[in-house]
Amino acid sequence: MSLIRPFRGLRPHPDYVAEVASPPYDVLSSDEARELVKRNPNSFLRVNKPEVDFEQGVSLYSDEIYSRGKENLDNMIKQQVMCQDKTDCFYLYRLSWRGKSQTGLVGLTSVDEYKQGLIKKHEHTRPEKVSDRADHIEKVGAQVGPVFSIFRQQDEIKSLFDAITLQVPEYAFDDDTAVRHEFWIVNDDEQIASVISTFGKLPAIYIADGHHRSAAAAEVADRMQKRNANHTGNESYNYFLNVIFPDDQLRILPYNRVVSGLNGMDCDDLANVISKTFTLTKSDKQIVPSKQYQFGVYCNKQWFIAESKEGSFDSNSPAGSIDSAVLTANWLEPLLGIEDLRTDKRVGFIGGIRGVEELVRLVDSGRYDIAFSLYPVSVEQLLSVADSNEVMPPKSTWFEPKLRSGMVVNLLEI
Repeated sequence: MSLIRPFRGLRPHPDYVAEVASPPYDVLSSDEARELVKRNPNSFLRVNKPEVDFEQGVSLYSDEIYSRGKENLDNMIKQQVMCQDKTDCFYLYRLSWRGKSQTGLVGLTSVDEYKQGLIKKHEHTRPEKVSDRADHIEKVGAQVGPVFSIFRQQDEIKSLFDAITLQVPEYAFDDDTAVRHEFWIVNDDEQIASVISTFGKLPAIYIADGHHRSAAAAEVADRMQKRNANHTGNESYNYFLNVIFPDDQLRILPYNRVVSGLNGMDCDDLANVISKTFTLTKSDKQIVPSKQYQFGVYCNKQWFIAESKEGSFDSNSPAGSIDSAVLTANWLEPLLGIEDLRTDKRVGFIGGIRGVEELVRLVDSGRYDIAFSLYPVSVEQLLSVADSNEVMPPKSTWFEPKLRSGMVVNLLEI
């Protein structure tokens, strides 16, 4: 069973939505966010990344920072830049980019189901990041950054979404990255009941992006339950803001790698050693892998196509058979000496949105010595890892397009 709940969303007035809607807090540096806010003071970055209102060097985890986020949200409400719906609603959020669209349901999902494993994870979380987001949620009194999740498509849900999106959207605008955003309000009692019923038949939903936000929501629920002598389980803090998309509409881009230092070898040495487990072929063209277990390798101004030989990956492990895990097990750890992808400063991760041209630029600049282009993970691979209670290799999925923050907010009962 997947428990989904409507809520009284706080959202931008239609006149301001294109200004308010901002990139997620974790895809921009503080300095990048400051520059955006200078040009657009109504940006929601002032709520979900409130250090933008302070000079460089300020502690990102101080009460002063979190309090400024609440102050900025309160001012948006006072100035009617954002307004709260008067009744509980669901919302549909469609993103269209490069000829493809994905339409997700915006609602509240259960912290208890998250703890029970019915909302499935595929990543480890870092305690300091969870604590930061939990402190932010608690101080601001709102969940301002949605979790991005996946459900396995069902005909009944598809028909319901199709019927709702025949209506004129409440919002429709293009952002500065050429993504089209459309947003529908679902406040009809029959449609709300249909959403609850159809999603209730799902055995599970899967977190795609937002593991720290969902863990933070669970942490806040624990804190607030301890303080609430009259806790019932129905309070809004027992749920978290989620946008849930069908698996057949999502697009995952590759997450490529660059490494500085060749661990005492040169490119020819690497080619000789890796030939035991990979077939290497020189190429005059940049390599964008066309299938699983094929890699592009760029070293000393030369591209190679690297094809995995049998035995170079663990076909019995959903996580171990992911291309990035195969690369780590055969190249990064044994040959290049990368012991921990999460902490080793020699390795960099380049989102596929930047293309293989960025790999060439980084290596030719001398900043890195070797680059690897990867074939993207499929949605089914990700779901299989979650179903198996395994953990995806670090930095394996780059979802595009990104949800905008500030489209709708869940205010908590404090």
